[in-house]
Amino acid sequence: MATCRARLFCCFNIRGLHCSVNKPTSLTAARKLQTSNEKSRVELPRLSNLILSQRNRNYQFFRNMSGFAGKDKDYVFRQLLEYKSFTYSYLLADPDTKEAILIDPVIETVPRDTKIVKDLGLNLKYAINTHVHADHITGTGFLKKQFPTCKSAISAESKANADIKLKEGDKLTFGKYELEVRSTPGHTNGCITYVWHDKEMAFTGDALLVRGCGRTDFQEGNSETLYNSVHTKIFSLPANYTLYPAHDYTGQTSTTVAEEKMMNPRLTKSREEFVKIMKELNLPYPKQIDKALPANLVCGLYNLPEEFSQSQ
Repeated sequence: MATCRARLFCCFNIRGLHCSVNKPTSLTAARKLQTSNEKSRVELPRLSNLILSQRNRNYQFFRNMSGFAGKDKDYVFRQLLEYKSFTYSYLLADPDTKEAILIDPVIETVPRDTKIVKDLGLNLKYAINTHVHADHITGTGFLKKQFPTCKSAISAESKANADIKLKEGDKLTFGKYELEVRSTPGHTNGCITYVWHDKEMAFTGDALLVRGCGRTDFQEGNSETLYNSVHTKIFSLPANYTLYPAHDYTGQTSTTVAEEKMMNPRLTKSREEFVKIMKELNLPYPKQIDKALPANLVCGLYNLPEEFSQSQ
């Protein structure tokens, strides 16, 4: 007797018949197939449940990750890495008005950042820095050439050139959102933390890193000032606020106020202990400081690398 080799999956499941696609099989083969199919019928429900369970877990994972990235279309948030100096740049935007802000851009990644902004159909309103960096050249000046209406911004205390000189309590608006400016000196005189209260985020620059902080042994650094800045301007934020640093050298991307208040190995100490720890770090001289500082004081447009100089 013949049987259809696809009969397990056939909606009619007619024994002894076959469709135009499948050829008849011998009776012996048919009996083996029947035994195999009966076993399969037992296994299929369990297999089906496993597949559905895995599918639900995958869906939950991607839903959560998408939500973190703004899947609800209420905001745009991108954390971008420049891997040579391990600098994080942050793109924030209101998807309704398309107005965007880019925090701590790096000149080498301006082409990448420009493409992302254009791909998302955004209008780059501000390119801003948390401070005058010593380990890379800022991309703000070069970004202004790509987006003529874009304005640069930095702390007035930094003495650097920019379209907007920021001070404590200022607000930078983009669409329905705004960033609050908090002055957090200590790593440099002109360090700023930008707080996005609507999304419970803060961008701390080098003032506070994940389980660490910026050095205080050059560029107007002062350990006591940094300690006071972090404790009064950052640790005073709600415990659930997510903190995004300007750098990380261990692959971590963010932390929270609660975590750092409990686990930061430096800033959980007393002020006196913190000052002693910072004094004894004995860190090497920054490799890029002699090139980066002069350029960053003029919005990154001084002694540019050749490929960027030719693009002006």
